[in-house]
Amino acid sequence: MAAVSFTIQSREKLFEQVEEVIKNSSKTFYFATHFLPKKERQAVRALYAFCRTSDDMVDKEGASLAELEAWRLAVRRPASEQRDPVLYCWSKIREDYKIDPQYERELIEGVGADIQFHEFQTWEDLERYCYLVASTVGLLSTPIIGLAPGVSFEKAKPYAIKLGIALQLTNILRDVGEDARNGRVYIPVQDLRMFGLSVQDILNQVYDERTIALMKFEIRRAREIYLDALPGIAMLSRTARPAVGVAAMLYRAILDEIEAIRYQTHIQRAYVSGRKKLAYLPGFLWHTMRMDWKKMETAC
Repeated sequence: MAAVSFTIQSREKLFEQVEEVIKNSSKTFYFATHFLPKKERQAVRALYAFCRTSDDMVDKEGASLAELEAWRLAVRRPASEQRDPVLYCWSKIREDYKIDPQYERELIEGVGADIQFHEFQTWEDLERYCYLVASTVGLLSTPIIGLAPGVSFEKAKPYAIKLGIALQLTNILRDVGEDARNGRVYIPVQDLRMFGLSVQDILNQVYDERTIALMKFEIRRAREIYLDALPGIAMLSRTARPAVGVAAMLYRAILDEIEAIRYQTHIQRAYVSGRKKLAYLPGFLWHTMRMDWKKMETAC
């Protein structure tokens, strides 16, 4: 098929259309990205739409490796050859910001793991998955949102990786019930055994002192990773710091909500309400803008 030729006006409409993906799929990230300047906000939302569309494709019933390969090939095409609105917008951003396609390929590898899902045996296995599906998003967005003066991509990279892992682990803990209903358990088998549990127990929505102890253990792990990732937020440009800082802190607050519902994410979804987000906002912004990466890195 021939590529579609987009006018300047139609391109603007396409980006507006693509922004609806994040608005409908992630209220937290949509809220946080309001703090980015318009150009960067539009670009990051195009990236999120690409990530969300990739993930939705493999999550649909009957998803196949052949479809994933077709998507992988389509993603590689330049913007001038794209027909899909999401891929056009993302390809345009990738070209404009000269983004390394390595992380794009790794992201697709990660979401593809859900087509032929296998339980993760160890934390290292899950950590690798979290890197592929979440840390890559941070690495793809870094050239868009920019870094503070004197900070190189290589210096910021380990912290972006840690933040992605923390965010994805939070997702996993929040979605235990939803994933179980889809026949998936992301918590490592090694961790389950540590607390006398099995994959089948999670699928059966077992809730007792063992599952509470497991959730406490995983929440503690997630909080430690968030703490390790904080210097990376301070390494971002001043215009990017509020958006990323607010997103990270709101996601971390989901862990508090899991505790508030007594770890019952097998039957209830934990979330931060709109009212709480607004209440948290002044403190989160104040904390984010006071960060000094040099001092934080020394402290770590």
